[in-house]
Amino acid sequence: MYDVIVVGGSYAGMAAALQLLRARRRVLVIDAGQRRNRFASHSHGFLTQDGEDPAVIAATARAQLDRYPTLSWRQGAVASVGGAKDGFEVTTEDGERLKARRVILATGLADTLPRIPGLAERWGKSVFHCPYCHGYELDFGRIGLIANGPEAIHHAPLFTEFGQATLLTNALFPLEPETCRTLADRGLTLEGRAILEVAGPLEGPVEVRFQSGEPLSFAGLFVATKTRPASLPAEALGVALEETPMGTQYRTDGFKETSIPGLYACGDVARVPHSVSLAVGDGAWAGAMVHRSLVFDSPA
Repeated sequence: MYDVIVVGGSYAGMAAALQLLRARRRVLVIDAGQRRNRFASHSHGFLTQDGEDPAVIAATARAQLDRYPTLSWRQGAVASVGGAKDGFEVTTEDGERLKARRVILATGLADTLPRIPGLAERWGKSVFHCPYCHGYELDFGRIGLIANGPEAIHHAPLFTEFGQATLLTNALFPLEPETCRTLADRGLTLEGRAILEVAGPLEGPVEVRFQSGEPLSFAGLFVATKTRPASLPAEALGVALEETPMGTQYRTDGFKETSIPGLYACGDVARVPHSVSLAVGDGAWAGAMVHRSLVFDSPA
């Protein structure tokens, strides 16, 4: 019987585990090895790690966790989570059954990109989701914001802080004249043509080609993906989900507990917005709250 099983060994999961290990709790981390930012070669905006390879950040964190003797680590995916508080059972995809008093879901998210040829191959290289993570490196060049719906109108002016921004509506929705004037006044260029494909080098300037007319070149592109939990081991328990402007995530309270007592969630899968630094902070809080639960909410 472990004190805690953490499902997901990326930034949030390891941050949660660290708090519990420092309280000398027996922690098992089960990690499928699919970090959400595995496509990016550099991570930005994380204090002391700005510009570092995200794989190096993860490896350093793992090495630090390995110093604690109450840590166990298994590589692999989780098939299901069953049971209840003080008696959860986690089953791995290879059939192993493991027991824990508490479970933390830190599986991260999967991103669904718009179905535009050439976009997925450049994800994390010249196509990004966060201006704070990647906007500075585009050196205030020409950047494109690919809309996946009318909600992009409300976020588009932010990108003028990072470059010469063009909102590409991809012919998904019309723009009212007043909206066009407002966006133009904020420094945005508008492009309403349907996108045919994204071309050019995988890393570096990209070219957006349209169904008609001349292509446009950009130093980089930004797009808001639709997100969902990378895996759903808690579905059988009926854990509550919630919809956000970015997609689906686990619903948690202020202590990071889901709708199932004793089952917690943290990181990108349980908060918006998303970044490495926010995931680490969220995981650290979740770990502390789970420890508090083990102390105060368990049978004597």
